[in-house]
Amino acid sequence: MSRRRGSALLTVMFTDMVGSTEVAAELGDRRWRELLARHHRMVRAELRRFGGREIDTAGDGFFATFDRPAQGIRCAWSVAERVRELGIEVRAGLHVGEAELMGKQVGGVAVHVGARIGAQAGPGEVLVSGTIRELVPGAGIQFEDRGLRNLKGVSEPQRLHAVEAVDGKP
Repeated sequence: MSRRRGSALLTVMFTDMVGSTEVAAELGDRRWRELLARHHRMVRAELRRFGGREIDTAGDGFFATFDRPAQGIRCAWSVAERVRELGIEVRAGLHVGEAELMGKQVGGVAVHVGARIGAQAGPGEVLVSGTIRELVPGAGIQFEDRGLRNLKGVSEPQRLHAVEAVDGKP
């Protein structure tokens, strides 16, 4: 991805720790910081493994991009699986579209749609847009149709799909 101004077709991924406020309150500040540091190390390792680029992190959530949608799905799936070792769950949402490049930042409608999809996911769930679903036939990824959803601030309903299996692993 070029770091200049313009646009690029990108897969965007958002992750968010489920129930983080409750977990932080239960653990206390010191143990929460330790858990968060371990979570961040795990997510960053998976981003490296699957060719993702960390764009931003806020608290316990990550925003990353990928050149290929299947790699983004595999990364989100792996993150959701790995963080269970920490006793936590994440939710993830992915979308693909033309994104605005602003230096090292990425923005635009595709980014907003990806974030809204992530907000719809349940604990441990990876949700993707219908656009991504249509781009990855034959990639070894199985989906369950979750129907049309109205996403806050998005003019048209979006068909969402939950990732059910990756490379035969449910």
